[in-house]
Amino acid sequence: MPELPNLPDDDAPGSARPAETDAERRRRRARFLRELAEARELRDRVQPRRAKTARLRHQMRMRTFRW
Repeated sequence: MPELPNLPDDDAPGSARPAETDAERRRRRARFLRELAEARELRDRVQPRRAKTARLRHQMRMRTFRW
């Protein structure tokens, strides 16, 4: 398993960073969701059979879900 990079601790004293604005948080979230969708598309291309069964399973869940 590859080693994780050393990330700075957010709880460390002296690492006070200014509060994140809503716009920054929305930009970061949008980037994360774009990367997540890209990763899903890649996985679906690499494993088409698994993607198809997952799609069918999701459709069945949606059909049986009661609003």
